[in-house]
Amino acid sequence: MSDNPEQFRYSEEHEWLSAAENGVSTVGITRFAADALGDVVFVDLPSVGRTVTAGETCGELESTKSVSELYSPVSGEITEINDAVVEDPALLNSEPFEAGWLFRVRIDESAEPARLMSAAEYDGLTNG
Repeated sequence: MSDNPEQFRYSEEHEWLSAAENGVSTVGITRFAADALGDVVFVDLPSVGRTVTAGETCGELESTKSVSELYSPVSGEITEINDAVVEDPALLNSEPFEAGWLFRVRIDESAEPARLMSAAEYDGLTNG
């Protein structure tokens, strides 16, 4: 049984992406990534208005184990960040698909589309 919601798409770097609403999608990390990181203690997110590129780093997640780069699964402009997760990084561990979302991005439709996986394909990557 998958821990990964079917309605999201997933990157090889373990980020999830919601379906776009009015051209804006929400981005977070998967439970697999949160579990691998351990207790997240610090989150550095891209600033609102910043342009991000699919597959490139846009922030950092620091845990008691390590520091990991955060990648954007799509290209576009950051429209909102989740201040709650900046203030309480443990939300990434407890609710990675709900309250632990990271940022919202207005997708640049003219950019090269990112290679994203379905939940089943992501399960194959993380369980294989």
